[in-house]
Amino acid sequence: MTTSTRGTTRVPAVLVLEDGRIFRGRAYGAVGETFGEAVFSTGMTGYQETLTDPSYDRQIVVATAPQIGNTGWNDEDDESGRIWVSGYVVRDPARVPSNWRATRSLDDELVAQNVVGISGIDTRALTRHLRESGSMRAGIFSGEEVRPETELLARVQAQPQMKGASLYEEVATKEAYVVPAVGEKRFTVAAIDLGIKGMTPHRMAERGIEVHVLPATASAAEVYAVDPDGVFFSNGPGDPATADGPVALMTEVLERRTPLFGICFGNQILGRALGFGTYKLKYGHRGINQPVQDRTTGKVEVTAHNHGFAVDAPLDKVSETKFGRAEVSHICLNDDVVEGLQLLDQPAFSVQYHPEAAAGPHDAAYLFDRFVSLMEGQRA
Repeated sequence: MTTSTRGTTRVPAVLVLEDGRIFRGRAYGAVGETFGEAVFSTGMTGYQETLTDPSYDRQIVVATAPQIGNTGWNDEDDESGRIWVSGYVVRDPARVPSNWRATRSLDDELVAQNVVGISGIDTRALTRHLRESGSMRAGIFSGEEVRPETELLARVQAQPQMKGASLYEEVATKEAYVVPAVGEKRFTVAAIDLGIKGMTPHRMAERGIEVHVLPATASAAEVYAVDPDGVFFSNGPGDPATADGPVALMTEVLERRTPLFGICFGNQILGRALGFGTYKLKYGHRGINQPVQDRTTGKVEVTAHNHGFAVDAPLDKVSETKFGRAEVSHICLNDDVVEGLQLLDQPAFSVQYHPEAAAGPHDAAYLFDRFVSLMEGQRA
């Protein structure tokens, strides 16, 4: 990515999709060029959490909400230490942010972190196109980077595909760190960082859990050196078919029958460890309004999602695995995609969505309590 130090809404910009569709607008954020997989997110709020979610690494995010930036940017809501999206697409940027917590505008933060964006395009038409044709490679070009269309299209088509991309090590912490329990410490959890969001260990800490966040490359010896009551596998970017290391680690955890909880990428890792396949969705689930049914209770939850891959597991039966019986515990009511797995003969489960609710609804907060119950049962 090449960028200038200042962005301006008067600078022309162009979004080029790999199938040749082109949208023209104005620069938003930094001026220059960027490449990534074009995806859309349906959340009407929570853009700061979205932009700083490591699971969006190497993706150009299209905001379906028509106006973005109303609440500006603050220093409290980041989900990681930086913006991870490779580009941002909005229709109508807020001219002036208005929120008592804001310290600067979204545009200012995009410029400060050299994130190239585009505004003033028909994001409804773009979203419909991505729904029909699927998520695809794209590029945003502004200022001096706007060149003949054939040249820009060739550059987009030369970029790597998301399928087959191994990205989780790019975004994970390089050094272990500890998030202390809030109040009395009840449990210790080893959390494997595959792109973890900051709110996730905080939600566990609220329940008296001391969370040891470990690099994606952590070994079983390093995991059990912290004497964990449970092991957690986080969300993260890229194709789960490339994550052989985390799958091998999870296999060792399952062999020891340690209570286990995974979300998003962690759900896909559990699927692979149990012998199921994974596949790329046409356009994925991204946003904070996805309906999911917990099949163990029948309850329907409104949930937060960010995933382009899913687990290929049977919905209509209990499966026999090398770790005992497994079943699909949650499904998306829009398209019957697997949204959760659980083992019936040992303490392990996962979900494809984000119960930490940053941003998003709180319907799934009980899943952290379910993890606590597994650890309590194992201790008893």
